[in-house]
Amino acid sequence: MLWLDGIRSGDLEAVGGKAASLGELTHAGLPVPPGFVVTADTYRSFINETGIADELFETVDIDSDDSAALSAAHDHAAELILETPIPDELHEEILAAYDDLGEDPFVAVRSSATAEDLPSASFAGQQETFLNVTRDDLVQRVKECWASLFTQRAIYYRNEQGFAHDAVDIAVVVQEMVDAEKSGVLFTSHPSTGDPIMIVEAAWGLGESVVSGAVSPDNYEIDRESGEVLETNVSDKKVMFVQDEETGETVERPVPDDKRTEQVLDADELAALVEMGERVEDHYDTPQDVEWAIVGDEVYMLQSRPITTISTGGIGQAADEASADGSGAAAAESDIILRALGASPGKASGPARIVEALDQLDKVGQGDIIVTEMTTPDMVPAMKRAAAIVTDEGGMTSHAAIVSRELGVPAVVGAGSATTRLEDDQVITVDGDKGTITSGRIEVEEREPVEEVRPKAPVKPMTATEVKVNVSIPEAAERAAATGADGVGLLRLEHMVLSMGKTPERYIEDHGREAYIDEIVQGVRVVADEFYPRPVTVRTLDAPTDEFRQLQGGDEEHVEHNPMLGYRGIRRSLDRPMVFKAELEAFKQLFEMGYDNVEIMFPLVIDADEVVEAREIMREVGIDPKKRTWGVMIETPASALRIEDLIETGIDFASFGTNDLTQYTLAVDRNNEFVANLYDELHPAVLDLIAQTIRACRDHDVQTSICGQAGSKPQMARFLVKEGISSISANIDAVRDVQHEVKRVEQRMLLDSIRDD
Repeated sequence: MLWLDGIRSGDLEAVGGKAASLGELTHAGLPVPPGFVVTADTYRSFINETGIADELFETVDIDSDDSAALSAAHDHAAELILETPIPDELHEEILAAYDDLGEDPFVAVRSSATAEDLPSASFAGQQETFLNVTRDDLVQRVKECWASLFTQRAIYYRNEQGFAHDAVDIAVVVQEMVDAEKSGVLFTSHPSTGDPIMIVEAAWGLGESVVSGAVSPDNYEIDRESGEVLETNVSDKKVMFVQDEETGETVERPVPDDKRTEQVLDADELAALVEMGERVEDHYDTPQDVEWAIVGDEVYMLQSRPITTISTGGIGQAADEASADGSGAAAAESDIILRALGASPGKASGPARIVEALDQLDKVGQGDIIVTEMTTPDMVPAMKRAAAIVTDEGGMTSHAAIVSRELGVPAVVGAGSATTRLEDDQVITVDGDKGTITSGRIEVEEREPVEEVRPKAPVKPMTATEVKVNVSIPEAAERAAATGADGVGLLRLEHMVLSMGKTPERYIEDHGREAYIDEIVQGVRVVADEFYPRPVTVRTLDAPTDEFRQLQGGDEEHVEHNPMLGYRGIRRSLDRPMVFKAELEAFKQLFEMGYDNVEIMFPLVIDADEVVEAREIMREVGIDPKKRTWGVMIETPASALRIEDLIETGIDFASFGTNDLTQYTLAVDRNNEFVANLYDELHPAVLDLIAQTIRACRDHDVQTSICGQAGSKPQMARFLVKEGISSISANIDAVRDVQHEVKRVEQRMLLDSIRDD
């Protein structure tokens, strides 16, 4: 027996990869629970002295691609180890070490193979771990860990990695149990790209739910250079693993309803995990995959291994080859069936194979796509044959997701209903980058960058104020996305509608309501796909009557002396509910397709009554305002002056349309050449309205943004950042300049505050 505080990384052959890492981390002062190790030599002595070694290694000398032989080898190897009595002296030594831990503690019993957690191969999930073990069961659990060296997945994995079975030994870590309230996994660098982005996944209870894939955990992405939380995705966490109060065993329980969709980690806990991750990577000088647990205010490190899945450039090529059809011709991309979390990069097409039990893995052939409830390490032999993986549950840090990346197999996890929505033999395409599953087969073409707007600097400026981009037409989406913007602050719906050549009423009359809805859905999808998961704010219809009069059906439009002051924006939408409901139905369909990055924005509001009426129509078509992100444009002095009333309606954001706000505040028609010299978005009256709106919204945790052309002006950007605006949305060609201007202003503000102190 060796104690963790006396073990170092150089003791790999004696204690295995997991224990060597835990000992090294303990020595480095990281918060590792105390424990001891039953050494690898103990396992080797057991199989040699009991005379089972030769038979054991002959049993596993098989063709691991033969599923039946693999299963038989596992069964016989486990029988040899578990039914061979352990020597009495060894039995007593293990229990004596346990007694030194304290008064009958619950312990975790964890396998630690000598070929495990290596820089070149993780062996993730290949051996067993047992939680909440008591003294009575300890020795049996140690033997079960030994036996797990010969599970089907372990035999297969060693064969694939070129490790001889008789050259691999196994130690067992016995560690004080952390009765976790919260737990999960973190990657200190992005596990696919190696970018300086830390990934944290978290769930309630013990970490078994995350690493096994039994639950889709909350997911956080943190920029390591700035410390900024880039993305927070809160999932529906259906189950948790806890210690049963009566038996002490680890049991699965449903998560209480009030916690299922509650965010697991608060800002302080996330900061503590990030700090711990930085210390681990600094210690090892290589990206790490870390398991952690939280009890009260204490954060514990349960395991750390090198990340072995960072892409070296071969995955994309393999995925491209897998997704071409037999003729070499490209197949048309069809509608997205499901959207979930991209866990392993690449794109592949093939027939779906619904796998509900491990004995069904034989039906997975070369180039098929495995569709299952959750990925498990037992699927590794079939994953090697598969073109891609799709699961209902699980996160990107589950053990099987790690192995899928290591094998270069595209994977999309946490899809929720894949096993019921998809059918055997249905041809689908899996995009492990975007996290989408579409029907049909497509040929993957390498996408050319849009060089004229792509950032030329190696790293885009990191700013606390988000810098987004304005998009007028879907065709501009690729160019807009290449700017590196933090999302789309304004996608104008009217340009899509005007391109139909008919007024909405005439289009619906000629082609039907569903065709009109589909036009909107397809247009928004192009942009939402390009930016996913970055937000895309879509403004409902806001075209003046003179623009509609140019279309078929336009002769029925009102004739207005000044359309800019007339029948447009939310007032037109509320007056024509048939068309407005069709627009909102398009948003509903987008949400159902998984586009949770789409946000709704109502234009040209003047009071809360209009917003309440629009909100209730959202509810009528089936959009829950409490579950979707929506807001209003502040384009009139009335809306700015009555911002408190608008906030009370439940808006999530308010976005300034400075083009209209300026003309309405200054009584200057922006299309009138005779007064064009009076048009000034930086007029003090306009700035006062903007400033008081930002202050009110900040007081009520409502986001603010600007999407008018003025946001592209450096002087306006400086003013907005100082006032505390949440985001600035600029024209495509101005994004990079605004990013640098915002960064300069923020740095100057920080420097001034330090000097003032």
